Amino acid sequence: MSVILMRLSGAFLLNCELFALTLLFALPLGLVVSFGSMSRCKPLAGLVKTFVWIIRGTPLMLQIIVIYLGPGLLGMNNPWPSGSGGRMVAAVVAFAINYACYFSEIYRGGIQGVPKGQQEAAQVLGLTGPQTFFHVTLLQMVKRIVPPLSNEVITLVKDTSLASVIGTVEMFTRAKQIVASPNTPGMLALAAAGLFYYVFNYIVAFAMERAERSLAYYQ
Repeated sequence: MSVILMRLSGAFLLNCELFALTLLFALPLGLVVSFGSMSRCKPLAGLVKTFVWIIRGTPLMLQIIVIYLGPGLLGMNNPWPSGSGGRMVAAVVAFAINYACYFSEIYRGGIQGVPKGQQEAAQVLGLTGPQTFFHVTLLQMVKRIVPPLSNEVITLVKDTSLASVIGTVEMFTRAKQIVASPNTPGMLALAAAGLFYYVFNYIVAFAMERAERSLAYYQ
């Protein structure tokens, strides 16, 4: 059992790395995308909304494959480094784009949920657009988006296993390799993998719940 846990824990670090990098890039990128979808420039807003619909309407697994293999299939130079590092970079790009689109809709709902009267009052006081956003809108938006954002972050924990579709050896792939090995208790490996995911999800859910409670003073 200890050998199984050691093999899984090594692969689990890749899941954690993919999780962290996705949030690092997707959270700010989602805000940029939400601004684009709310832009007063109709062509830009329409283009961004169409892109978001396409990403949200297609499976993440398909997007990972297209981003990793697409350039080569189109006769272009492969932009990804060779080996496992290239597969990891492609997976991070695919995850960041996918989750940025989901986050953008959450951001958009939070921004539009702030009463316009407060923004108008800020303008009367002489605040510029950026000042109004950071000092009035953003603080109220953050509290509104934490619950739906928590659901997406928890889903991301489980979605990291989809990186295996392009050969990335994350924890789920390692568990399948252990199951396929002769004289190995396969059910133990699967149970241990499930435990890793459960504990990871519990930690993330606990952290998001604490964040939501800490923002209760906005009520």
